[in-house]
Amino acid sequence: MSATRTAPVQAAPPAPAQTAATPLWWIWLAAWPVTAVFVLSNAATPLYVLWQHDIGFSRGTLTVVFAFYIVGLIGSLLVSGVVSDRVGRKPVLLPALALGLAACLVFGSATSVAALIVARLFTGIAVGAVVSAGMAAVTDVAGPERKRTAALLASCAMVFGAGLGPLLAGVLSELAPAPTTTVFVVEAVVLAGAVLVVLRMPVHRPGSRAQGAWIRVPGVPRGNGRQLALGIAVFAPGITATSFVLSLGPSLLSGLLGTTDRIVAGAMVFVMFLAATGVQFAVRKLRRRTVLTAGAAATTLSMATLAVAVRTEAVAVLVLAALLAGAGQGMGQLGGLSLLNAGIPPQRLAEANAALNVGGYIPAGLLPVSAGYLSDAVGLTRGATVFAAVLLGLAALGGLVVLATRREVTDPT
Repeated sequence: MSATRTAPVQAAPPAPAQTAATPLWWIWLAAWPVTAVFVLSNAATPLYVLWQHDIGFSRGTLTVVFAFYIVGLIGSLLVSGVVSDRVGRKPVLLPALALGLAACLVFGSATSVAALIVARLFTGIAVGAVVSAGMAAVTDVAGPERKRTAALLASCAMVFGAGLGPLLAGVLSELAPAPTTTVFVVEAVVLAGAVLVVLRMPVHRPGSRAQGAWIRVPGVPRGNGRQLALGIAVFAPGITATSFVLSLGPSLLSGLLGTTDRIVAGAMVFVMFLAATGVQFAVRKLRRRTVLTAGAAATTLSMATLAVAVRTEAVAVLVLAALLAGAGQGMGQLGGLSLLNAGIPPQRLAEANAALNVGGYIPAGLLPVSAGYLSDAVGLTRGATVFAAVLLGLAALGGLVVLATRREVTDPT
């Protein structure tokens, strides 16, 4: 009788042990879909000058095209995090990658502003799914004992892909035939490889599921709100700064250098996100409070440097502003993800990642669009200066909030 009662207990191996035994290389590979989609997210950046010439549209229209990416991303974040936590990572990631492939097709054949808007919208939806479900999948694969490593790899996969896309597009559009098509053919192959990774990824359907509406503004469990707010306070100004460089950086370079060389534009964005990647490895062992404070300081300095660059028409100063912006986003992103990974249960993690990105991408969409139209009205120099002043104030405020808060950003002993 007793043997019969104990048999079911012996037959059920603990899931955490299986997750912890996942090889380290699978954690790196699990981050590949994040990189693949973020390559697409910014691949169009150096090509806008070509589309502007061929189709004909203003800087304000350009930032609207960019903003539709934010619209798709925010809309996706309202759904993808909750759905991923309830039905699993793969059912969210696979449709997102399919939508990325569709965006490649539309981008590669675009002949109108409407086509660019559709492609950017599709891209935004795919990115929204990846920053919630994809980054949570990296944490799932890593297991509970390697959460900090998972946060680092997921965050670096995001910013490295975001920087690689413009560089790849710039080089291929200058050196290969069909300048607005070739890069999207290459990206389609990259996304197809990511599909194969997701199909084999060692993640399981969630054992317990969160309650509530399926479509809602993403949030965090009760008691974790301050961690989310601290992450947004630094991450939002950082990603807004890099979004400005993405949307209007080529126009600034054209005004300062008098050139529309797409390799130069792509290289500037690449080094910006390379800084965002490298700084995360450099600060990975520092306390979260230190990382967040340094991120706010980097964004503040970036905006001060941007104001100097547009006033002096100094290209080297503009590149320095981009590097500082990348560092600010990288540290804000890493600090925010680390806070969430440390305190959010797995069944709410994708939704929490979505909440962090909603808080970051809303200003990243609104402020650069405002700066674009302001630049059309008063000139690029004045428009960029006003943008820099506003964002400098927000970044400094975020740093002060982190400095004034201790308990929520204290690392466990």
